[in-house]
Amino acid sequence: MVLLIGNYRPDQQQSMQRFGSMMFEGLTAAGVPVELIQPEPVFGNLRFAGAFVTKWLAYVDKFLLFPRRLRARLRRSPAIVHICDHSNAMYAQHIHGTPVVVTCHDLLAVRGALGEETDTPASTAGRSLQRWILAGLHEVDAIACVSQATRSDAEKLVTRRDGRPQLHVVPLGLSYPFRKLPRAEAEQRLRGVAGLHADIPFVLHVGSNLRRKNREAVLRIFARCQERWPGQLVFAGEPLSAALADEAHKLGIWERIVQVREASSEMLEALYNCAGAFLFPSRFEGFGWPIIEAQACGCPVLCSAKEPMAEVAGAGALLRDPADEEGFAHDLLRLIDHEESERWSAKALENAQRFAAAHMIASYQDLYRSLAPVC
Repeated sequence: MVLLIGNYRPDQQQSMQRFGSMMFEGLTAAGVPVELIQPEPVFGNLRFAGAFVTKWLAYVDKFLLFPRRLRARLRRSPAIVHICDHSNAMYAQHIHGTPVVVTCHDLLAVRGALGEETDTPASTAGRSLQRWILAGLHEVDAIACVSQATRSDAEKLVTRRDGRPQLHVVPLGLSYPFRKLPRAEAEQRLRGVAGLHADIPFVLHVGSNLRRKNREAVLRIFARCQERWPGQLVFAGEPLSAALADEAHKLGIWERIVQVREASSEMLEALYNCAGAFLFPSRFEGFGWPIIEAQACGCPVLCSAKEPMAEVAGAGALLRDPADEEGFAHDLLRLIDHEESERWSAKALENAQRFAAAHMIASYQDLYRSLAPVC
């Protein structure tokens, strides 16, 4: 039996919650006995305490209460323990006599805490937490890195003794069966989106306001095209910050921006299908899930030439250095041509085939068996 350790729900780490669910559902579908446990909010539910105090009460849930529950669960002798998010690697210190796998999604915060420029600065408490995470990674049997770029970081940061921990690359699969839809169906799903009109083309960005997502560049790239391309700019995910909204006003493009907050997978699928291009000039990522989501829908992708984005996008995207905003604008204007757009749509669909969720689950099964043949 495989015991999965998931994330604390109040932290609202949606991508990590999705990954835990993917693993549970995928292993179940493959006939593997599996259980998913995660820290439960007890003290962290006391919202009246205020945000600062609640944060520290949540640490009680995660680092005092959950380890006791985990140790009790380990008495039933799972064959493998899989920590689904490297930020929970410290739980490995409570696991003895059972092989432990951890999925490493990125080491950007660890590198930031060590003083590297990764757009993820750390507070004093944050630096301590990242050291604890890194120490936990030293204790596991295998680290499954979601990209070769993340593995390269792990090779530099994780001390290995006698070949342990093993380092593997297991790319993420699609967390939802994104696909190319009939145009009418996709447009029907978007009819309730305020400000979005089916007869006006749009370029799409999916993500948050984190600095590494480079949304300010998205605004400037779009502004460079505004005189030659009468379309809209759609942001799906976190609403634009006040600073970004102010920048959009200064660039004269605010009236052409549409924001889709907390988009469901079905809504994202429709947006990817209808967008003229997906623009993703991110500076740092561990993988870049939206790239393959867009590609699976046949949306032409423009993204960073940095790793791991180039690794994930493969030959199915137009690549530029994140600082080359003029180049991104040039490529966006290229896609006005229907034949050019169709060519990159076909390349996107072809590359997305590498990331079927079933491929990811099969790779994890192989990894489990290498550590515990009874799996």
